Amino acid sequence: MVKMNVRLMILLMVMSLVLGFSSAVDFRWRKSGGFSGRFTRAAGSSVVFPVHGNVYPLGYYNVTINIGQPPRPYYLDLDTGSDLTWLQCDAPCVRCLEAPHPLYQPSNDLIPCNDPLCKAMHMNGNHRYEAAEQCDYEVEYADGGSSLGVLVRDVFSLNYTEGLRLTPRLALGCGYDQIPGASSHHPLDGVLGLGRGKVSILSQLHNQGHVKNVIGHCLSSLGGGILFFGDDLYDSSRVSWTPMSRENSKHYSPAMGGELLFGGRTTGLKNLLTIFDSGSSYTYFNTKAYQAVTYLLKRELSGKPLKEARDDHTLPLCWQGRRPFMSIEEVKKYFKPLALSFKTGWRSKTLFEIPPEAYLIISRKGNVCLGILNGTEIGLQNLNLIGDISMQDQMIIYDNEKQSIGWIPADCDELASLQASAAQVYEY
Repeated sequence: MVKMNVRLMILLMVMSLVLGFSSAVDFRWRKSGGFSGRFTRAAGSSVVFPVHGNVYPLGYYNVTINIGQPPRPYYLDLDTGSDLTWLQCDAPCVRCLEAPHPLYQPSNDLIPCNDPLCKAMHMNGNHRYEAAEQCDYEVEYADGGSSLGVLVRDVFSLNYTEGLRLTPRLALGCGYDQIPGASSHHPLDGVLGLGRGKVSILSQLHNQGHVKNVIGHCLSSLGGGILFFGDDLYDSSRVSWTPMSRENSKHYSPAMGGELLFGGRTTGLKNLLTIFDSGSSYTYFNTKAYQAVTYLLKRELSGKPLKEARDDHTLPLCWQGRRPFMSIEEVKKYFKPLALSFKTGWRSKTLFEIPPEAYLIISRKGNVCLGILNGTEIGLQNLNLIGDISMQDQMIIYDNEKQSIGWIPADCDELASLQASAAQVYEY
């Protein structure tokens, strides 16, 4: 009995830390005040997932989600750049990649081709259905990877931040034919599609009345972080916001093109069509922006104790010093910050800052490499893609309710630790 009281006291202390934590990282866990309309009380709660992985050397971030009856764990790569969540599936599997878990055994709950979610996936009208009783899909990614399969419904086991269990039936892809992408070098069970479309997990949870239509992530430069659904984990007044594009409704893209700054000064490049994409480890600029950045960096490094490391093929552009570097802290003084300035109104602007630690990595050879790549060369044409490297140590929020994208500096490593502590509390 004494042990139980001591344990309870410790757990209450942890909970008070979690619920009261805000000023250190401009982040807070807030109790909901309730919402009106068709949402239940649960709509004021958030679902939080611990994130695992890093930009380098792993090259991905993922979450563990329990799916099926009985629930089984699967590692899913985070991807705000696509809508469909899919698992490698034993249907049977025609072509599957290396996976950390046994292949998903699909439920018998096939989604027919006349289902609204199936129709939403094939809005262009060019899709031909092989059978009326099932909805076929094929998703392709910028790196050449793809998944082919059918849509099914199954139970997802989720937890609210307040400890309540949530077990909705959601649509997902049973992928029986996968082709690896050029940048996919790790075992995976599937992809967690977090885009703006109706088939995304967030949209489905929102339409069922479980969460607000808001998603966010905080990726730590030390590895790991958190992913959340819902809007009660941050103070909106402290967030830098920019309107979401209505024309580019498939992606999380600011409404107004960004202006590229180098060292606080304009590069002259404006109206850059930008997408925030957690499915990409690195940031991609179009050819004109990429060439401007590399030219300015090389000019800035002239006379500095760095020279190009042409024998390091970790990334297209690397530099070496007199001795191997151990961390970005040792070398970031030689590099100027970048930023994208987005208009938020007639005269107002908001700045998305990209400091050196948000565009550089240290390779295994101890060289410093540029984590910004030429997107035009891989088929992104004129798009500019903000990848994980440039979103590290910031909370990035995609508010589909208010059609806004926001960001705020945060200690994502500490937030992940607090989330883990809170999860342990609710296990007791």
